[in-house]
Amino acid sequence: MDPEQEALPPEPSLPPEEEEGGGPVKTFLEHLEDLRWMLIKCIAAIFVAMLACLIGGNALVKFLTWPLDEAQLFRLTKDPAVPVHLGTNLIAKVGLRDLGGTEVWGTNPPPSFGLVPIAMGSNFLLRLEPDEKRWQPESKAIVTLKGYGPLSAIVVAMKLALYGGLVIAAPFVLYFVGQFVLPALKLKEKKILYQVVSFGSVLFFIGVAFCYFIITAIALSATVQFSEWLGFGADEWRAEDYISFMCKFMLGTGLSFELPVIILTIVKIGLLDYEKLKSFRSYWIVVSLIISAFVTPSGDPVTMFLFAMPLWVLYETSVWVAWYWNRRDRRREAAERAQEKQLSTRSAD
Repeated sequence: MDPEQEALPPEPSLPPEEEEGGGPVKTFLEHLEDLRWMLIKCIAAIFVAMLACLIGGNALVKFLTWPLDEAQLFRLTKDPAVPVHLGTNLIAKVGLRDLGGTEVWGTNPPPSFGLVPIAMGSNFLLRLEPDEKRWQPESKAIVTLKGYGPLSAIVVAMKLALYGGLVIAAPFVLYFVGQFVLPALKLKEKKILYQVVSFGSVLFFIGVAFCYFIITAIALSATVQFSEWLGFGADEWRAEDYISFMCKFMLGTGLSFELPVIILTIVKIGLLDYEKLKSFRSYWIVVSLIISAFVTPSGDPVTMFLFAMPLWVLYETSVWVAWYWNRRDRRREAAERAQEKQLSTRSAD
């Protein structure tokens, strides 16, 4: 052997930790310093987002009250009170019986009435005229939001800033937390974390959109009709109560749509498998109805069914994904056993 080759130093090799990720090794104080800066950046992001929501509070109120306008379209029964208006102003809502009922108007009564001023000499009279189409005030919402108290508007603004700021700042907070956590993870752990965060974020926003565009209007309409059936007036609500309800309802629906992420994570850990999920299908129908009863505000059968259906679809999707993983793992194990058998046969020969 050539002595020059013997004198060459061995090629440096990275330790397993560096090849798989893991990041640089730091002292305890350095980790505390990184944690401190991470918390500072997260708090600053939340503060800036809350300030932006506070400035744009009027736009957020319009965004959250849109389902109230749409709820008018889902009313199952006509309003028994007939509106009486003067121009664009609502004067009163009067029962049709007080205006003569079917004896005067027959089986097809007018949907609303208008007051028209008429000059009679030096006096003016208001004549009641029926409308061909039902008159609607400028606000088409079935409920009017009002602030009762001097601090009502401030409470609404603070709630909008809190909920809206947390939602807007969430991507930045996740980014800052990732800067702190990801360097300490292995490559395989990073890959799993990326999949969980991306898949979970998509499901969360799908749940929020499903709640905002579909469920909320139906639930609000059912709530108003249920109040009227009990004999309560439901034409005015406290603004702060409605804003809290909308934010919590959308947040709860978004979190409920995280069901596949939770189930599939447990499957990956090994606490659940396809067979257990398959046998739990019949029980999940009851569980989904219980969850929908807690999350939906009115608890009427239509809203509960509309909320429970996506939960059932998400559970079935989790079952099929678990089945695919189980089938893939079995094929991989069978291929490994076949390869080991071939190797043992060759070594025996």
